Amino acid sequence: MQEDHVSTHQAEEDARNEEILIYLNGKIVPKAAAMVSVYDSGFMLGDGIWEGLRLYNNTWAFLDAHMDRLFEASLAVDLDIGMTRDQVISALLETQKANGMTHDAHARLMITRGLKVRPFQHPSLSQTGPTVAIIMEHSKPSIPRPIRLATVPHQRGLPMTQDPKLNSHSKLNCILACIAAEKAGADEALMLDVHGFVNTTNACNFFIVRKGEVWTSTGDYCMNGITRQKVIDLCRANGIPVHERNYSLVDTYGADEAFLTGTFGAQTPVGDIDGRQIGDGQMGPMTQRIRALYKDLIERECA
Repeated sequence: MQEDHVSTHQAEEDARNEEILIYLNGKIVPKAAAMVSVYDSGFMLGDGIWEGLRLYNNTWAFLDAHMDRLFEASLAVDLDIGMTRDQVISALLETQKANGMTHDAHARLMITRGLKVRPFQHPSLSQTGPTVAIIMEHSKPSIPRPIRLATVPHQRGLPMTQDPKLNSHSKLNCILACIAAEKAGADEALMLDVHGFVNTTNACNFFIVRKGEVWTSTGDYCMNGITRQKVIDLCRANGIPVHERNYSLVDTYGADEAFLTGTFGAQTPVGDIDGRQIGDGQMGPMTQRIRALYKDLIERECA
């Protein structure tokens, strides 16, 4: 791994994060006391769902969309959250208040199937209800240069295996993809779909820019990120041609620009893919324009 390796989730160091308070099953506890059992379904089997949320100007951006996705996931995996939508939001706000956070904060809201009575797979062994945790950190993105990607053999799979649209705790496929990219000297992985078309990265949605047009994958084999959709909507609203389509590495290597989208980093420029410089290797003008449009959207949404 290169010494100057960076991540799409790289943040400025903030000593306050050593003293954060964490929501765990209805209580606000110090970071050192936020423990779950080795019998927890999430620890034992990755049996859980999660959401990442971003705080701007004392407002959680696109909160309704995140709650929609969380509760849709709970239905998909047959996990009873044990809380109403309003109760989940109240827990989020309670954690925010306890930490005194108003801006540049990131929350990871996690729900697992809870404690198992025996260390085996069957969901009926999870008999004590869900484990609900909210980790909230002071978090300001700090990415010193455009991201380097490497294409890896790991794919985002078919929905009948593990549907990539599901925000589940089971992220091993993406972790292995990231490891492969690091071994190749890159920062993160560019993953293809089952047909060999460019899909997504191990952590974010992926876009390219070609001749003034913005391209991203069809969305059939990737997490349909909230930031991804906002970027598509912003392009359509501002006269920027945007396409959700199948495209190959040939199209990608010849792109004028490339960028990633995600709740944490919003839009992160890509400078290099498989050792090939993209454009001039820096953030391109279309990426800059979309970042400005997104910033304006956040200011309106989180006024």
